[in-house]
Amino acid sequence: MKIYSIVRIGNEYVVQADHQSVLKTASRRRAVRLVTDAAELLDAQPALPSPQADAEPSIERDSSENP
Repeated sequence: MKIYSIVRIGNEYVVQADHQSVLKTASRRRAVRLVTDAAELLDAQPALPSPQADAEPSIERDSSENP
């Protein structure tokens, strides 16, 4: 889960995810709505298993071929 924050810089609001700026907007209400929507979407998405956990080679090489 990401940690979202909204920081005011001058006349703009910067949305941050895990302390990294991801979006600028002139409206605080718009920034709050975007953070809320993003959090809801991430919560609704089922957790995916790590693809590296059960990774198999996508192409098997024949040992008789040149490397």
